[in-house]
Amino acid sequence: MRAQFKTYNNCLAWFLMIVVLMLFQACENPQTALEQSNLEKAIYCMEILESRNDLEPSERIKILRNECYCEDFVEHSPYIEGGRDGLLKILENRYKKYPELSMSIKRSASDGNLVWLHLHVKHTPDAIGRAAVQIFRMKDGKVAEHWGVGQAIPEKSKNNNTMF
Repeated sequence: MRAQFKTYNNCLAWFLMIVVLMLFQACENPQTALEQSNLEKAIYCMEILESRNDLEPSERIKILRNECYCEDFVEHSPYIEGGRDGLLKILENRYKKYPELSMSIKRSASDGNLVWLHLHVKHTPDAIGRAAVQIFRMKDGKVAEHWGVGQAIPEKSKNNNTMF
Protein backbone atom coordinates (compact mmCIF):
# COMPACT_ATOMS: atom_id res chain seq x y z
CA MET A 1 0.00 0.00 0.00
CA ARG A 2 2.86 2.38 0.82
CA ALA A 3 4.51 1.65 -2.54
CA GLN A 4 1.26 2.44 -4.35
CA PHE A 5 0.87 5.67 -2.38
CA LYS A 6 4.48 6.62 -3.16
CA THR A 7 3.95 5.86 -6.87
CA TYR A 8 0.75 7.92 -6.83
CA ASN A 9 2.55 10.86 -5.18
CA ASN A 10 5.39 10.66 -7.72
CA CYS A 11 2.94 10.63 -10.64
CA LEU A 12 1.04 13.55 -9.14
CA ALA A 13 4.29 15.49 -8.62
CA TRP A 14 5.34 14.88 -12.25
CA PHE A 15 1.91 15.87 -13.50
CA LEU A 16 1.93 19.12 -11.50
CA MET A 17 5.46 19.89 -12.67
CA ILE A 18 4.40 19.45 -16.32
CA VAL A 19 1.37 21.69 -15.78
CA VAL A 20 3.55 24.39 -14.18
CA LEU A 21 6.06 24.19 -17.06
CA MET A 22 3.22 24.53 -19.58
CA LEU A 23 1.91 27.58 -17.73
CA PHE A 24 5.36 29.20 -17.74
CA GLN A 25 5.68 28.52 -21.46
CA ALA A 26 2.24 30.04 -22.09
CA CYS A 27 3.24 33.14 -20.11
CA GLU A 28 6.42 33.54 -22.15
CA ASN A 29 4.52 33.47 -25.45
CA PRO A 30 1.03 34.77 -24.68
CA GLN A 31 0.15 35.72 -28.28
CA THR A 32 -1.02 33.18 -30.76
CA ALA A 33 0.35 33.22 -34.29
CA LEU A 34 -2.96 34.70 -35.51
CA GLU A 35 -2.85 37.49 -32.92
CA GLN A 36 0.74 38.31 -33.87
CA SER A 37 -0.14 38.28 -37.57
CA ASN A 38 -3.17 40.53 -36.97
CA LEU A 39 -1.06 42.96 -34.95
CA GLU A 40 1.65 43.13 -37.61
CA LYS A 41 -0.89 43.67 -40.39
CA ALA A 42 -2.73 46.41 -38.47
CA ILE A 43 0.57 48.20 -37.82
CA TYR A 44 1.53 47.90 -41.50
CA CYS A 45 -1.83 49.31 -42.59
CA MET A 46 -1.70 52.14 -40.05
CA GLU A 47 1.78 53.10 -41.26
CA ILE A 48 0.52 53.22 -44.86
CA LEU A 49 -2.54 55.19 -43.75
CA GLU A 50 -0.78 57.77 -41.55
CA SER A 51 2.96 57.91 -42.23
CA ARG A 52 4.00 56.87 -45.73
CA ASN A 53 4.28 60.35 -47.23
CA ASP A 54 6.94 59.00 -49.57
CA LEU A 55 4.14 57.25 -51.49
CA GLU A 56 1.80 59.08 -53.81
CA PRO A 57 -1.69 59.42 -52.29
CA SER A 58 -3.15 57.28 -55.09
CA GLU A 59 -0.63 54.51 -54.29
CA ARG A 60 -1.51 54.67 -50.59
CA ILE A 61 -5.22 54.40 -51.40
CA LYS A 62 -4.54 51.44 -53.71
CA ILE A 63 -2.57 49.60 -50.99
CA LEU A 64 -5.24 50.33 -48.38
CA ARG A 65 -8.01 49.15 -50.71
CA ASN A 66 -6.28 45.98 -51.89
CA GLU A 67 -4.25 44.89 -48.87
CA CYS A 68 -5.73 46.42 -45.75
CA TYR A 69 -9.51 46.83 -45.72
CA CYS A 70 -12.18 44.19 -46.35
CA GLU A 71 -14.67 44.90 -49.09
CA ASP A 72 -17.46 44.81 -46.48
CA PHE A 73 -15.51 46.98 -43.99
CA VAL A 74 -17.59 48.53 -41.17
CA GLU A 75 -16.66 52.02 -39.89
CA HIS A 76 -18.11 53.21 -36.57
CA SER A 77 -17.15 56.89 -36.80
CA PRO A 78 -20.27 59.02 -37.24
CA TYR A 79 -18.19 61.40 -39.40
CA ILE A 80 -17.29 58.90 -42.13
CA GLU A 81 -19.65 57.48 -44.69
CA GLY A 82 -20.13 53.76 -44.26
CA GLY A 83 -17.89 51.20 -45.84
CA ARG A 84 -14.42 51.01 -47.27
CA ASP A 85 -15.09 53.52 -50.07
CA GLY A 86 -16.31 56.14 -47.59
CA LEU A 87 -13.13 55.80 -45.55
CA LEU A 88 -10.85 55.90 -48.59
CA LYS A 89 -12.59 59.04 -49.89
CA ILE A 90 -11.91 60.80 -46.56
CA LEU A 91 -8.27 59.67 -46.63
CA GLU A 92 -7.77 60.87 -50.20
CA ASN A 93 -8.88 64.38 -49.14
CA ARG A 94 -6.83 64.19 -45.96
CA TYR A 95 -3.61 63.42 -47.89
CA LYS A 96 -4.16 66.54 -50.02
CA LYS A 97 -4.90 68.74 -47.01
CA TYR A 98 -2.08 67.35 -44.80
CA PRO A 99 0.82 66.22 -47.03
CA GLU A 100 3.14 65.97 -43.99
CA LEU A 101 0.78 63.83 -41.91
CA SER A 102 2.61 61.49 -39.55
CA MET A 103 2.00 59.19 -36.64
CA SER A 104 3.97 57.16 -34.17
CA ILE A 105 2.71 54.06 -32.41
CA LYS A 106 3.18 54.30 -28.66
CA ARG A 107 1.52 51.03 -27.63
CA SER A 108 -0.05 48.09 -29.39
CA ALA A 109 -1.84 44.93 -28.37
CA SER A 110 -3.94 42.17 -29.82
CA ASP A 111 -6.44 39.70 -28.43
CA GLY A 112 -8.04 37.19 -30.77
CA ASN A 113 -9.23 39.10 -33.82
CA LEU A 114 -9.00 42.53 -32.13
CA VAL A 115 -6.02 44.90 -32.34
CA TRP A 116 -5.49 48.14 -30.38
CA LEU A 117 -3.06 50.89 -31.37
CA HIS A 118 -2.28 53.92 -29.17
CA LEU A 119 -1.01 56.67 -31.49
CA HIS A 120 0.46 60.14 -31.59
CA VAL A 121 -0.83 61.72 -34.81
CA LYS A 122 0.46 65.01 -36.22
CA HIS A 123 -0.82 66.92 -39.26
CA THR A 124 2.50 68.79 -39.59
CA PRO A 125 5.96 68.15 -38.10
CA ASP A 126 5.66 71.15 -35.75
CA ALA A 127 2.15 70.35 -34.52
CA ILE A 128 1.55 69.15 -30.97
CA GLY A 129 -0.85 66.63 -32.42
CA ARG A 130 -3.47 64.31 -31.07
CA ALA A 131 -3.52 61.17 -29.01
CA ALA A 132 -5.63 58.44 -30.56
CA VAL A 133 -6.65 54.88 -29.89
CA GLN A 134 -7.68 52.77 -32.86
CA ILE A 135 -9.37 49.41 -32.43
CA PHE A 136 -9.58 47.04 -35.37
CA ARG A 137 -11.41 43.78 -35.84
CA MET A 138 -9.37 41.72 -38.26
CA LYS A 139 -10.73 39.11 -40.66
CA ASP A 140 -8.65 37.06 -43.08
CA GLY A 141 -5.66 39.39 -42.68
CA LYS A 142 -7.60 42.60 -43.32
CA VAL A 143 -9.38 45.24 -41.25
CA ALA A 144 -13.05 44.30 -41.12
CA GLU A 145 -14.25 46.83 -38.55
CA HIS A 146 -12.91 49.99 -36.89
CA TRP A 147 -13.58 52.06 -33.78
CA GLY A 148 -11.48 55.09 -32.94
CA VAL A 149 -11.22 57.83 -30.35
CA GLY A 150 -8.94 60.84 -30.29
CA GLN A 151 -8.07 63.76 -28.09
CA ALA A 152 -6.13 66.94 -28.82
CA ILE A 153 -2.90 67.26 -26.84
CA PRO A 154 -3.18 70.46 -24.77
CA GLU A 155 -0.45 73.11 -24.63
CA LYS A 156 -0.42 72.76 -20.84
CA SER A 157 -1.43 69.80 -18.73
CA LYS A 158 -2.93 69.89 -15.25
CA ASN A 159 -0.58 67.06 -14.25
CA ASN A 160 2.98 65.92 -14.97
CA ASN A 161 1.90 62.82 -16.87
CA THR A 162 2.10 62.74 -20.61
CA MET A 163 -0.63 61.39 -22.84
CA PHE A 164 1.81 58.71 -23.91
